Amino acid sequence: MRLIFLIFVFCFTSGVASAAVNLDEAANAIRVLDWHVGPQTEDVASKATLNTDSTLAFLDEGNSKRFLELTGNIPESGNFVLLSTQHNWWATFSFNPLGYVKDDEKIDPDALLQQLKDNEAAANEERKRLGIPPLHTEGWYVPPHYDVESNRLEWGLKLRSEGQVVLNYTIRLLGRTGVMNATLVSNPETFDADVRTFKAALLGFEFNSGERYAEFKQGDRVAEFGLAAHIAGGAAAVATKKGFWAVIAGFFAAAWKFIAVAVVGLFAWLRSLFKSK
Repeated sequence: MRLIFLIFVFCFTSGVASAAVNLDEAANAIRVLDWHVGPQTEDVASKATLNTDSTLAFLDEGNSKRFLELTGNIPESGNFVLLSTQHNWWATFSFNPLGYVKDDEKIDPDALLQQLKDNEAAANEERKRLGIPPLHTEGWYVPPHYDVESNRLEWGLKLRSEGQVVLNYTIRLLGRTGVMNATLVSNPETFDADVRTFKAALLGFEFNSGERYAEFKQGDRVAEFGLAAHIAGGAAAVATKKGFWAVIAGFFAAAWKFIAVAVVGLFAWLRSLFKSK
């Protein structure tokens, strides 16, 4: 994800040593994916739409699964990839149909931070099982906060792994029947600017009719967890190792659903695919 070198290797979680990847082969495979370059209106998990502009490229579920595989990620279904063709980020969207999340809970950032730190040992045991270096929470980069107008829960964490500090950024978009998880994969050096352009892209996101948070009706399924549990259990764990840093998105601590790998030169390389198209 840094903008200098174009040679990179992928990091796998099987416990096997990372291997060098042929850049041309990877580029060709990613290039031929069915990229939807905006402006377009995209379907997201049949629950929402995302209006994109000419600086954004979107992949449907099948192509997103392949993209995750090609970029060294666990190719899990249910993810949708959004890529900035001009900035240093890409993001994944996935929907969790856990029900309507009540937003009447007060968020205590200090208590949540302590809870995250208290859970580190168990989380790092899981990371060890996956062949990922241990991760330690240093503090909030963006304290958790909830916007009642947009029904968005947002937070950013500062983490450390193997002596390197890494930032992550997570947004939960609350709907009537569940939550859309949006996880940003970005370059630490351009993190603040990338968050701004990512949030600008989210202005084009809208739940479908019948799926909006305000359309809740008595009798609808209500989630068992409130806002704080989404942060304490769903905070994406980020790790850095010898030029790699990864964002792990999961809804709860045991989820560990995928690893979005961001490595040296990746964004410059991805942008070059669209320039040469």
